[in-house]
Amino acid sequence: MDVAKIILRKLYRRRIIGGKHTAVEHLTKGLPKHVVGSAKEVVKELIKEGFILPKKTSYGLQVSLNPEKIDEITRIIEDGSGSS
Repeated sequence: MDVAKIILRKLYRRRIIGGKHTAVEHLTKGLPKHVVGSAKEVVKELIKEGFILPKKTSYGLQVSLNPEKIDEITRIIEDGSGSS
């Protein structure tokens, strides 16, 4: 199961790009319970790689896709050539 691809696809499908954000907890909904912990680590990795932009708020961490890397993100989603 490529968790990074699932997370990127979920954000892309919901058009959470640039100025539109969602909570990290929303990204792990629908995943098996034994994968949720590793999914949060994958989100941190995607932030480090620059695919996801973080936004700290008073009510928690919000994330969105980096619009500058949207072409690369769509390639990962469609081709499956991403790293997890």
